[in-house]
Amino acid sequence: MPASTESLRLFLCGDVMTGRGIDQALPYPAKPMLFEPHIRDARAYLDRAEEAHGEIKRPVSFDYIWGEALTELDLAKVDLKIVNLETAVTTSDKHWLGKRIHYRMNPRNIGCLSAAGIHACALANNHIMDWSHAGLVETLQTLDATGIAHAGAGSNVDEAIRPAILNVSGKGRILLFSIGSITSGIPSDWRATHVSAGVNLVDQLSEKSAAQLANRIREFQQPGDLVIVSVHWGDNWGYHIPSQQVAFAHRLIDEGVAIVHGHSSHHVKAIEVFKGKLILYGCGDFITDYEGISDYEHFRRDLALMYLLEIDPRSGGLLSARLVPMQMRRFRLERTLSGDAQFLCDLLMKTAEHFNTHFEVVERDGLILTS
Repeated sequence: MPASTESLRLFLCGDVMTGRGIDQALPYPAKPMLFEPHIRDARAYLDRAEEAHGEIKRPVSFDYIWGEALTELDLAKVDLKIVNLETAVTTSDKHWLGKRIHYRMNPRNIGCLSAAGIHACALANNHIMDWSHAGLVETLQTLDATGIAHAGAGSNVDEAIRPAILNVSGKGRILLFSIGSITSGIPSDWRATHVSAGVNLVDQLSEKSAAQLANRIREFQQPGDLVIVSVHWGDNWGYHIPSQQVAFAHRLIDEGVAIVHGHSSHHVKAIEVFKGKLILYGCGDFITDYEGISDYEHFRRDLALMYLLEIDPRSGGLLSARLVPMQMRRFRLERTLSGDAQFLCDLLMKTAEHFNTHFEVVERDGLILTS
């Protein structure tokens, strides 16, 4: 469906993990040291990707990792591009003790987000403080200096709760709130307080906690504002949607939220249109360095989706949704084969069967949400 000139056009995706192997391919790699149980050098992730699909000529340009996704974004003429940034952007060498995986990108590589014109990042996730409080603070400073809005983490609890306020000429304000659930593996010690940096962490997912969040949202909301709640929740693997997530998301919609943008799983999960509003239960990975790693293959985590949405700027209702399948090859996003699009279509239909959500595959456009 062609985009209406009056609609609000959005690009959403899941986890953008530009640290570790991706960072090593970019022009200004951070120190490659890792503290993982089996891999101690981030360049090993580059080696695995090259073993899988061929040589990556380094350094790659900042726009390289987005590949053919940039063409899709140009064609879609989106107003806003919002991602879940799941890496610290820092030179800090103080990793968080007791954590198995630590993502870090050199601040000098922040151009890889600017190259795609990213407007805002959700930060309340389980990798944003991998390099301790100093790493988080430098991440915030780097995003601010680059002009990329962010929500979900801050130098204190007031900043962590505060939304990113995004203005679209002629279409009003969009408030992006970012929250993280302990169910996604965020350490409880990462909670922002009045005296320490951290993330906007919620302990429980329930109608009650959603109502409490809605009350905080109204402290920032002005008449006519649209609200997106980006939430990092749940396990890495599996298609089951816990009833707590459904109740939480439904209550947010009932309280006036336009979109619930869920992520954490390494693969795509079900989509629901509830009372005309969009709930993405799991957007999956988008940019990662997992290429060449062999585990959980049946989940097809190598496949990523671009969520290109049209929203009514007055009501927040969903007008259309186009999902464009992508795949990382040599650390670059490429369009997938038609068979992969059909696989994702069948998967989403099956996992969202009880939500009564339907899709069809259109050869050039990808997956179209039909009901």
